[in-house]
Amino acid sequence: MYETLPAWASLSPALLLGLAGLALLLVDTIRPNERSNTMLAVVGTVGALASLAVTVWFVVAGVGHADTGGAVTLFADAVKVDTMSLFFTAIFASVTALVVVAAHDYFDDHAHPAAFYSLTLFAATGMSLLAVANSFAVVFVALEMVSLPSYALVAFSKSNRGSVEAGLKYFLVGALSSAVFLFGISLVYAATGSLVLSGVAAGIGSVGDLAGIAGVGIVMIVGGVAFKTASVPFHFWAPEAYEGAPAPVSAFLSSASKAAGFVVAFRVFTEAFPIGASLAANVDWVLAFGVLAAVTMTLGNFAAAVQEEVKRMLAYSSIGHAGYALIGLAALSAGGSGNHAVMGAAMAHLLVYGFMNTGAFLFVAMVERWGVGRTFADYGGLARRAPLASTAMAVFMFSLAGLPPFAGFFSKYFLFLGAIDNGFVWLAAIGAVNSVLSLYYYSRVVRAMFLDDPATPGALEAIDTRPTALYAAVVFAAVATVLLLPGFGPVIETAEAAAAALF
Repeated sequence: MYETLPAWASLSPALLLGLAGLALLLVDTIRPNERSNTMLAVVGTVGALASLAVTVWFVVAGVGHADTGGAVTLFADAVKVDTMSLFFTAIFASVTALVVVAAHDYFDDHAHPAAFYSLTLFAATGMSLLAVANSFAVVFVALEMVSLPSYALVAFSKSNRGSVEAGLKYFLVGALSSAVFLFGISLVYAATGSLVLSGVAAGIGSVGDLAGIAGVGIVMIVGGVAFKTASVPFHFWAPEAYEGAPAPVSAFLSSASKAAGFVVAFRVFTEAFPIGASLAANVDWVLAFGVLAAVTMTLGNFAAAVQEEVKRMLAYSSIGHAGYALIGLAALSAGGSGNHAVMGAAMAHLLVYGFMNTGAFLFVAMVERWGVGRTFADYGGLARRAPLASTAMAVFMFSLAGLPPFAGFFSKYFLFLGAIDNGFVWLAAIGAVNSVLSLYYYSRVVRAMFLDDPATPGALEAIDTRPTALYAAVVFAAVATVLLLPGFGPVIETAEAAAAALF
C-alpha cells in the first residue's frame, strides 16, 4: 500500500506532529472561551499517537529499509527517511504522548494550556526533522526548531521564579552552543564544499591544507552534540533546567530531547565523518567520545548519589545515562563488524530509557501535584497511600539501575556486550561499575516509599486525590517498561538493522 503513496508521504510522522500543534493554536484562537483543557489534551494526544501509528506502520512495511529499496531521499538528498529515523521518531512520539496526557492534570488550572501542548508538539516536530536530516543545513534548522520551544517550556511556569531562572539560563547557554555548532558547520563546509553528509564524507579525506580548518569544525560539532546530549563538560545546564522546569517538561527534555541529540550524533559522525577518514583532519572523534562517555557516566552517577532531592537526582542520573548511550559512538572501530551491534544497542537503550525516565519524572510531577515535597525523606510512606503509582516508580528505578529482569538490564547488557566485542573492555567495565553505583541512589527512592515512615504526620493526606490522566501516564509508562522485556528481541533487531545502514 505504501508503494502507491508519493515520496513526500514518508515525512508523514513529522507532518502529523506539526499539524497537531497548529490545530491546537487554531482551536485556541478561534474559540478561546469555549475550548477546554481536556479537548486540547485530546487533540495533542491524538496527534502524537497518529504520528506513532504511522511510524510503526512504516517500520513494519519496511520503508527506508535496505531490503525494500533503501532510504527515501527528498529535497536534493537534504532529507533521508530510513529505519533509523523512524526508530527515533517512534521514541519522540511516544514520549510526547505520555507528556501531553500527564500535562492535562498538571496544568489543569493554567490559564493557557494550549500554549504548552502546542510548544511540546512543535518541539517534537523539530526532533522528527532532526531524525531525517541528511544535510547540515537541515540539522541546524531542525535543532533550532527543537531549542526555541524548549526554552519557553522550561520557563512555562511564569509565576515560579525557579522556572523562569532555569529558562533564562538554558536560553543563554543554548544560544552559545548553537553559535559554536553553526561555526563548526561553516568551517566543515569551507573545507569540504558540501553540506550534505555524503558530500562532506567524500571531501573530508582529501582536505589537504584545510585539514586544520576541518579539524576545528569537527571539534566544534562534537561540542554542540555534547551540549544537546547533556554530556560532560557541557552538562551544567541540565540539572538547573530539569530542576526548575515543570516536571512534565523535565520528562520531555531528559528523554525525547536527549534522544534527538543522539540521532544527530549517530548520523553525522558515521556518515559525514567516517571512522578513519576524519583522521585526515587530525581528529579522532571515536577517542573523544570514549573519554566523554567515561567521564559523563562517572560524574553523572557520583553527582546523583549525593543529591537529597529526587528531581535533582534524576537530573544527574540522566547525565549518567547520556554516558551509557555515548558508548554507541565511543566503541566503534574502523572496519569493525560489530559496529552496528553496539550502536543498535545504544538506540535500543534510548528507547527503553524513554519510557522509564519519562515515567520517573511524571511520578515526580504527581508528587509535586500532591504537594508532598521534593526530598527523599518527603517520599516516606508513599506506597501506603499510592501503592500502584509507587510500584510503577519502583519499576522505573530498578530498570534505570539495570537490574534483571527489567528492560533496562537487557539494554545495558547488549550495550556493554557490543563494546566488549569491539575491543573496548575498559569502557564496558566503567559502565558496569557505574551501573552498580547507581543502584545506591535509585534504591533510596524505593526504600523511602516502601519502608520509611512519612516525614511529618498528615503529610500524605492530599494523596486521596487521584489526578487520573497523570496517574494513567505513569502506569502506562511502567507497563511499557515491563512489556519491553519480552519484546526486546524485535526492538534490538530493528535497532541493529537501522544502525547497520549507517556503515
